[in-house]
Amino acid sequence: MKKEHPTIGIFVSFSGQGGVERIILTLAEGLADLGCVVDLLLVKARGLNARDIPPGINVRRLNATHTLTSLPPLVSYLRERRPDGLLAAKDRANQVALLARSMARVPTRLVVRMGTTTSTALGNVGWLKKIVWNLPIRLLYPMADEIVAVSHGVAADLAAITRLPLERFTVIPNPVVSERLTRMAKEPVNHPWFQQAEPPVFLGAGRLTRQKDFPTLIRAFALVRKAIPSRLVILGEGSDREALLNLAESLDVSEDVDLPGFVKNPYPFMAKASVFVLSSLWEGSPNVLTEAMALGTPVVATDCPSSPEEILGKGLYGPLVPMGNASAMAMAMKETLLNPPRRDALIREVEEYRVERSCLRYLDILTGTDR
Repeated sequence: MKKEHPTIGIFVSFSGQGGVERIILTLAEGLADLGCVVDLLLVKARGLNARDIPPGINVRRLNATHTLTSLPPLVSYLRERRPDGLLAAKDRANQVALLARSMARVPTRLVVRMGTTTSTALGNVGWLKKIVWNLPIRLLYPMADEIVAVSHGVAADLAAITRLPLERFTVIPNPVVSERLTRMAKEPVNHPWFQQAEPPVFLGAGRLTRQKDFPTLIRAFALVRKAIPSRLVILGEGSDREALLNLAESLDVSEDVDLPGFVKNPYPFMAKASVFVLSSLWEGSPNVLTEAMALGTPVVATDCPSSPEEILGKGLYGPLVPMGNASAMAMAMKETLLNPPRRDALIREVEEYRVERSCLRYLDILTGTDR
């Protein structure tokens, strides 16, 4: 029988202002709206302040300096609180949660969540490091009651690593699309390039790191600008900032490329952009791509592991281009700019990413309830 107000713990380390952090807060709020008592168990809270926490969420800081050292306080929490369900997010948190539940000897249902394609993320490391990284996943993940993957590609990747059958994985789209997203997108954009209809503005967003491959986007933009007067804005911060600015300078497009840094509300930029471009080398489920489509903005994406293909209906709702191929990306950007898809078709395609649907599915597996 389903408990009326189940207690759900969410165990996570906030390392910044990234997509995982936003998803976890949205999920916590959604579960609370469904009547759950939600405990947000924080290892670190970098980039997080009290205003980011949704109302009604119990925040418990585990007073640990690292995810691994949070094991004893997490065991204590499980023994004292005995929540109905515990959700862990990110791989290290998943492993610690599995060990903690085993040590606490409580009947709490444990759900671990993976949000990236691990094998691709480890593509450039040596074989020994891959073994060291993958072995705990292979040993510990079978202990979970449910293993959630954010896309079918992530599920297949994890199945290969863990050697578990694909049926052991539950794919739940991220809780991304909401009325709040639409409302925030209507706020004014404090950027001069979005105050006028022309020239068109391409938009990229994400951490300025190798994974997002913004050099290819800048090179593609340089090719587009030779044919069509246009501009490029890339939202986000990261270690590659100077290299990206230098690349734009070397390609003679620096006057039409802007990197305004981290923007707390990127949605007005997405709503007003002519085309949103995802240039990543790998993803789990890129929220920015889903958000842009939910706002009716045309998109171009690399066919990277693992989910742009799933989100875009294998290219039906936006072109998929090879990773690292600036000329192919430029052609897709020009074509999408000149012949954008129907706005209502893009919005309809991402309906399964609605917050309500995603949170209901998480509630079901966290409480062991079949709907």
